[in-house]
Amino acid sequence: MVTALITGASSGLGAEYARQLAARGADLVLVARSVDALGAVAEAIRSCHRVDVEILGADLTVTEDVERVAARLANPAAPIELLVNNAGFGLPLDFETNDIAREVDHLRIHVEAPLRLTHAALAGMLSRGHGRVLNVASVAAYLPRSTYGACKRWLVEFSRWANALYTPRGVTVTAVCPGFTHTDFHERMGLPPGQEGVPGPLWLDARDVVAESLRDAARGRGVSIPSVRYKALVRLAALLPASVAAGIGTRGR
Repeated sequence: MVTALITGASSGLGAEYARQLAARGADLVLVARSVDALGAVAEAIRSCHRVDVEILGADLTVTEDVERVAARLANPAAPIELLVNNAGFGLPLDFETNDIAREVDHLRIHVEAPLRLTHAALAGMLSRGHGRVLNVASVAAYLPRSTYGACKRWLVEFSRWANALYTPRGVTVTAVCPGFTHTDFHERMGLPPGQEGVPGPLWLDARDVVAESLRDAARGRGVSIPSVRYKALVRLAALLPASVAAGIGTRGR
């Protein structure tokens, strides 16, 4: 029986990963700040699927909480075969007016936490000769989008490198790069539904994003860009000057 640990699992893509992996028979360890929200997700999954669901309340901007999750990943008595680093939040693009403490937390949750958690998971995965890591990035990684795009670009490059290095030893690492996806991500940034200014065809469904990324991870791909339209957007952005590419990008997921 496979056990998956998912961060940011109380809503959005994290909760959708939990549902789809449970439907495939995986036991789950769900991580997020809100234990109450995690409990609701866990109860709904238990009622639909005969899988074990463990919840772990943790704020991944706090070092001690990251260490607790890392210890769970490294526990040889309860091995984790699949890690989904999904936790994150967005900030306004105006770096110069953003609170610097929030920018540091933003860096910690998007870069330091996945770094530490992947490191914690790898030893066991490599010793067993199998395992998967999915790092939820964004198509913003391919566009000039303030510190959000910079953090996501780090995840992409780290995942590509780690996938090439560890695939021969049975462990794959995949950066998942969705575009605008229907979740509560933008509402948590203070953008009510319908006020994001994004054309309808650019929106993705969370179920499709998760399903395609899991297929790509199973195929051993280092990068997954769900949907044909975002694959095309990424190719286009590579040909444009930074000043133009910044205007067509997304920080969303």
